[in-house]
Amino acid sequence: MAGTPEARLESRCLAPPSPPTVKISLWSPASGRPSMEAATAPEVASSGSTLKVKEMSPADAEGPPASPRQEAGSPIPQLLSPIEEHPKIWLPRALRQTYIRKVGDTVNLLIPFQGKPKPQATWTHDGCALDAGRVSVRNGERDSILFIREAQRADSGRYQLSVRLGELEATATIDILVIERPGPPQSIKLVDVWGSNATLEWTPPQDTGNTALLGYTVQKADTKSGLWFTVLERYHRTSFTVSNLIVGNSYAFRVFAENQCGLSETAPITADLAHIQKAATLCKTGGFAQRDFSEAPKFTQPLADCTTVMGYDTQLFCCVRASPKPKIIWLKNKMDIQGNPKYRALTHLGICSLEIRKPGPFDGGIYTCKAVNPLGEASVDCRVDVRAPH
Repeated sequence: MAGTPEARLESRCLAPPSPPTVKISLWSPASGRPSMEAATAPEVASSGSTLKVKEMSPADAEGPPASPRQEAGSPIPQLLSPIEEHPKIWLPRALRQTYIRKVGDTVNLLIPFQGKPKPQATWTHDGCALDAGRVSVRNGERDSILFIREAQRADSGRYQLSVRLGELEATATIDILVIERPGPPQSIKLVDVWGSNATLEWTPPQDTGNTALLGYTVQKADTKSGLWFTVLERYHRTSFTVSNLIVGNSYAFRVFAENQCGLSETAPITADLAHIQKAATLCKTGGFAQRDFSEAPKFTQPLADCTTVMGYDTQLFCCVRASPKPKIIWLKNKMDIQGNPKYRALTHLGICSLEIRKPGPFDGGIYTCKAVNPLGEASVDCRVDVRAPH
């Protein structure tokens, strides 16, 4: 049976198929060119890499035909990964204008970008490479960080971030300005003093602190107290006239320069003092006629009628004008009540008052206030009614 044609056919059908021969293209770092190797499919599967394979034909068994360029020894170009996302920089809004820091401050800029595969990010300062001793850079997958621990004025300038992916490139520019306090004005001079005024002049400082000046602050101090007081702030000119100085005092002046960081640490002081002299003027007063203010008594506010309750104090008021000062007399039903302890009379600046203490049923009637002086007399009356409490 084993030698029969039927047995040979059955054994051929039950035998496992032989693995197909495949052609693998691998890149050789040593030679710098791809190498062609033949392997079976199980060998490719066990390598752990994603490879593009194709099945060999009998014509390929002897190897690929050599092209004229390959025969000349020219290298085969390397295939680059496809660009899935173009490079782009997302510059924060705060960095689109000049970024200002003070000397000694920390500069920490995080600039996000995009690009896939990961692009190459590089920084330059005014077109030159960064000073690695002062500036640190960290490039991540999606951002780049520029870090300066203690900024100095030399760190000012234009920084450019370049993100490159193959032939594609994106750039962003950041202007950094590092500033400090300005120097003092170079000199100050007292030009003139007249009346209660003093004119000053000064020269601008040599060092403005790497930024524009906001102006000058002028201060004065008198020799008696020695205290400095601000006359004006953020003044842009280099000359000023100080007014309203006190007569008899002597003054010194100083000027500070000011920028965004503040006032200069020192200020020049005038070498000469401004002495405000007392003016020797003579005042002659012209004669004037003496006026006679004498007049007879006249009541400007009369007494008012009133009704009061028994047992409650009551006051009467009136106003009189007279010169010389009049004598005030109070009457009740035309009877003088001066010296009566039940009544208290007061007169002050022409205001006359009479207090009736705890009036009873017999304290009602006609009350009269009379004013008398050498020029005449005047009187006013009022009626007072006293009622019993409810």
